[in-house]
Amino acid sequence: MSSAQLYDTIGATYTVTRRTEPRIARQIWAALGDARTVLNVGAGTGSYEPPDRNVLAVEPSALMRLQRLPEAAPCVAGSAEHLPFDDQSFDAAMAVCTVHHWQDPIAGLREMRRVARRVVVFLFDTSDPSQFWLTRDYVPEFAALRAVKVLASLGELAGAIGARMEPVPIPWDCADGFFEAYWRRPEAYLDENVRRGVSVWTSLGPDAEQRAVHSLRDDLASGRWAERNRDLIDLEAAELGARLLIA
Repeated sequence: MSSAQLYDTIGATYTVTRRTEPRIARQIWAALGDARTVLNVGAGTGSYEPPDRNVLAVEPSALMRLQRLPEAAPCVAGSAEHLPFDDQSFDAAMAVCTVHHWQDPIAGLREMRRVARRVVVFLFDTSDPSQFWLTRDYVPEFAALRAVKVLASLGELAGAIGARMEPVPIPWDCADGFFEAYWRRPEAYLDENVRRGVSVWTSLGPDAEQRAVHSLRDDLASGRWAERNRDLIDLEAAELGARLLIA
């Protein structure tokens, strides 16, 4: 399933749970440097678009484009692998939580590098499922899912555009409901609306999803989750593989 097809399927309630997290946004915007013109690739509904710069968005999903607010940046249809712009058309190109959906991530990153003088990409290194309790204890299928998709390693992605890597801590009260966002709020994963805003659940399928939900509900009720994850309770932010690639 292409990224456009996926988000045309799951994106109807995307704006309910997927919003700009200000602390992550500040880190992304700082990485953009003094760029005045910015291309947002795989832009979705417009989260993380800097309000004080001239932004143009590219998004393949018609449903996602329709949900963009009137004040959001103008948006055109297109994919990361084939950006319809001349070389060095923008000061910077950014991409947020989208690379894992691209048909050819390395080609997409090289296209960003072609059309912009600076590239900033927010993504997750998911090569170690044990770093997050949800994939470690409740979704063992996640490792197989990565293998099927044959995801490029973070090092390969960074190397393709000569990027440096910068860690991004995930705050405990993260406003953006991506897969790892509720690491200290496990009850949130029992909420259907929360799960529908995360593509991982669609990729895993309904059987794995419902088994994970039932198991988590039982562990929350019994106290097993709290016992297993007592080291998280007082953390303000967690290291869960979130990275910026900056080139």
